[in-house]
Amino acid sequence: MKQILRKIFAPVLTIFESGNEPYAIKPLSRKILIVISVLFSGLAGIVLYLMPEKADVAYFLPVVIFGGIALVGFIVGFLGTDRAVAKIWGSRS
Repeated sequence: MKQILRKIFAPVLTIFESGNEPYAIKPLSRKILIVISVLFSGLAGIVLYLMPEKADVAYFLPVVIFGGIALVGFIVGFLGTDRAVAKIWGSRS
């Protein structure tokens, strides 16, 4: 199942998994990335819930931004390699 999802999300994963420079990753980096993704998705959900009924289209901008950040975080956190997680955090050795 993981390989199928990696193929589906390959365009996103290749951005973060590319390169051959050395990297350093801490043991909790992946877990912290997933927790931050949960927080961003919760923030997007709260903004969507609190949006007025007849809201302007501009109200969807924070939902799209926070939701997009959360989606990328989930993809890299659950499916990405250690290099991808290190690239998210900007870790270099």
